[in-house]
Amino acid sequence: MCGIAGIFHLETAKPVDQARVRAMLDVMPHRGPDGSGIWTAPGVGLGHLRLSIIDLGGGAQPMLTEDESLAVVFNGEIYNFAEVRAELEAKGHVFRTHSDTEVILHGYRQWGEECVHRFNGMFAFALFDARAQALWLVRDRLGVKPLHYALLSDGSLIFGSELKSLLAHPLLRRAPDLSAVEDYMAYGYIPDDACLVAGVRKLGAGETLRLVRGRPLSQPQRYWDISFADRSKANPQALEEELVALMRQAVRSRMVADVPLGAFLSGGVDSSSVVALMAEASSRAVKTCTIGFDVASLDETAYADRVARRFATDHRTRIVSPDDFSLIDTLAAHFDEPFADPSALPTYRVCELAREQVTVALSGDGADEAFAGYRRHRFQMQGEKLRAMIPVSVRQPLFGTLGRWYPKADWAPRPLRAKSTFLELAGEGGEAYAASVGVTPHALRHRLYGQDMKSRLGAYRAEDRYVKAMAEAPARDPLDRAQYADLRIWLPGDILTKTDRMSMAVSLEAREPLLDHRLVEFAARLPVQQRIRGNSGKYLMKKAMEPFLPQDILYRQKMGFVTPISAWFRGALAGEATAIAGGSALARTGWFDAGRLAKVAADHRAGVADHGRLLWQLLMLDKALGRIFGS
Repeated sequence: MCGIAGIFHLETAKPVDQARVRAMLDVMPHRGPDGSGIWTAPGVGLGHLRLSIIDLGGGAQPMLTEDESLAVVFNGEIYNFAEVRAELEAKGHVFRTHSDTEVILHGYRQWGEECVHRFNGMFAFALFDARAQALWLVRDRLGVKPLHYALLSDGSLIFGSELKSLLAHPLLRRAPDLSAVEDYMAYGYIPDDACLVAGVRKLGAGETLRLVRGRPLSQPQRYWDISFADRSKANPQALEEELVALMRQAVRSRMVADVPLGAFLSGGVDSSSVVALMAEASSRAVKTCTIGFDVASLDETAYADRVARRFATDHRTRIVSPDDFSLIDTLAAHFDEPFADPSALPTYRVCELAREQVTVALSGDGADEAFAGYRRHRFQMQGEKLRAMIPVSVRQPLFGTLGRWYPKADWAPRPLRAKSTFLELAGEGGEAYAASVGVTPHALRHRLYGQDMKSRLGAYRAEDRYVKAMAEAPARDPLDRAQYADLRIWLPGDILTKTDRMSMAVSLEAREPLLDHRLVEFAARLPVQQRIRGNSGKYLMKKAMEPFLPQDILYRQKMGFVTPISAWFRGALAGEATAIAGGSALARTGWFDAGRLAKVAADHRAGVADHGRLLWQLLMLDKALGRIFGS
């Protein structure tokens, strides 16, 4: 696990200033506290920060082939590197180290760009080919590891693991992209195909970008995508056995490390399954850690303790207060772009706890997206059945009218929020699902924007990204389409961004075995009834884990991390809420109607409405604007 950065001159092989590459590295030391390196050649400069995990003495980067015709900087892990190495050695390749980085160099020499299909892992890397005068940028299939890039006025392309590394280059123009602001207000994060800084792009999950000197900047190419178009015909017992085998393989491959390794344990299905399979594969007690809260209704430590005792793990728990808003500036610094998922705070704390004893921690991320574990997946299935039963000529006027007139009830459990339900039933499937994954509805955003912002956005609408993804999905069923969109948009944009930034903030490598691409491909082929049955999501996964975990762990209601942001803005952060409407960096942009923002803050403080999530969004946007644009 590392941080990478670099510069490549597209037009001519102009010298690269090492000091600029060094500046791009120096702003993200948390990604590589164990060492750094810079290599330059005519027209190219590669920089690397190292968090040592495998081959502690021999894996330094940038790494070059013996003839120096190939050079690579690499962030992540290739879990099957030993198998790929053995195949390459059988073809005559001679290795000088025991690191997975060297496998990339020899793999590229043997198979060219097709080598990426042989790598199973989480990775972002940049490989320079001196003979072809080309730079090849690659990101892993699911988007676990990030990679940002931008074309500058001097004809160079810069890239880095985090946005802040690009911002360290003096030629990067700092101007906001208003469509990204609209995306953020809709989703609470900025998706991978957008960036708050105009001109900066993120290489997408499962994409490569080849840059050849003397040619214009090309477009990224997708080398992998998830397909829901096929269905497995295996019987349920065979599916359970195949799933357990795939999970075992994924967990064991991610336990390879030359440093202390452990796991996050919440007591939920996903992390408990990972810990169960780790304990099965380990001769030593697995190190596990849990964050608990001093509010009983939010605390899951009793469940985590039960799992820890069952598998005799070396378990540590730390109780924190939900009132952890002292981390706000830390979060803003590490995310760079605005990020409003409140679970980032406890995620930071659990990573901090893990880092006290281990350098690598396995997580349970990805199972909800792959196996349909979110409630919204069930609601979407149910909604589509209703929409199919009622003609659109009846459905739209009936439910549309009910939705417009029914009182808003954000405080209620989602099934009881009839206003949202009616409006979703009035629309089509893609529109309904886009609304369900959003955090600030389009109508509310539109009311908050100033007139100039509305004019500059024109017809652009963030929800269309989900609608388009679902319409074009390689899928057979409405559930397929919803999951496909989540895997392409929500997973890399929210879940994996959160885990990467919060783990790297404390120099911890987080690994996601349940996002092994073979496991995700298996899940996409499952019949719908093996994903959702009745009110149970992740049905097959839970059935398969019954020999390992007790029923009340497998089938209890999903909790997740909860942060009491609404209470904060009526207490310690009340002043921040007021400042959002006047005097803040956000207020000075003129993008929002100041009077409407002031009313949002006042109504929330008075208890007239619950705008806690919206105020949190606005606060994190304000923090990001101040850090990036200094306004």
